[in-house]
Amino acid sequence: MTHGLDTSFLVATEVTGHADHVATRKLAASLRNQGDRFALATQALAEFAHIVTDPKRFTAPLTMPQALERGRVWWDASDVERVWPDEPAIAWFLSAMTRHQLSRK
Repeated sequence: MTHGLDTSFLVATEVTGHADHVATRKLAASLRNQGDRFALATQALAEFAHIVTDPKRFTAPLTMPQALERGRVWWDASDVERVWPDEPAIAWFLSAMTRHQLSRK
């Protein structure tokens, strides 16, 4: 099975002070041990770098080089499929945001 990696999972997995850090590390290891794979979009990496380097969110934020290296480890992992949004995906996103009146949160 392939599991999509979202920004919140990456943040929890890579920030040791995060409340879900241990749980997400265990989950990732368990899924890998089962032979499962992951899918990662470029947008999640950009959001990850933005969030984990923010001193307003963390008392000990990662430096940008640290954030980029951790993102690179995920991006280059042999069990991670790199995915990019295509035209239909962007059209669906814009339509769904409008239709469901979704906002930032």
